Amino acid sequence: MSIEKIVEQALQDGYLTPAMEAEVGRICDTASELSIEEYMALDRLMGALLTGEVVAVPRKQFINVMEELVLTEAIARVAEIESNSDTTLDLGDIAAYALNRLPPLYATTEEGASFQRNNAKVELSALIADQVKEAIARSLNQPDFYPERRSLTKGTAGESVLGQVTDLLQDYAHKFSPETQGASQ
Repeated sequence: MSIEKIVEQALQDGYLTPAMEAEVGRICDTASELSIEEYMALDRLMGALLTGEVVAVPRKQFINVMEELVLTEAIARVAEIESNSDTTLDLGDIAAYALNRLPPLYATTEEGASFQRNNAKVELSALIADQVKEAIARSLNQPDFYPERRSLTKGTAGESVLGQVTDLLQDYAHKFSPETQGASQ
């Protein structure tokens, strides 16, 4: 889709979605030079965003608390296995396998996330642990069918669990600060 069509769609809908924004960014990044029409369309979009005629939709207005709970369990189990053996496990594969077998727990507020987190710890902790265990067992017994596959995030195939954890924390804990964490405990 061209910049002009994206801007036209945004003006018609009144919204600039993350996908539209990403496509405009991709076009701008890959084009050696933008045309006058493209610059004019971008100018129209900027004006519409400034006046409120078009609203940029935030990337994420909700979280799935189950992702956090599964990652916490998976990190602990994978670290334990990797520290006691020469095995390297893909944390993303394990988390995705377990998440596909667990109910989502979406929240739109901190209070909602806290509620979901507390209920899940009481009612679903055994199920989460079982699914992570099953995911690890499956990962350990599965041959490397597609060694050329590429991860969704940038990284190397032989990345350590520490590198994977760092990447995941950067993705999911962007609002973490030690001051607020200490105050809530």
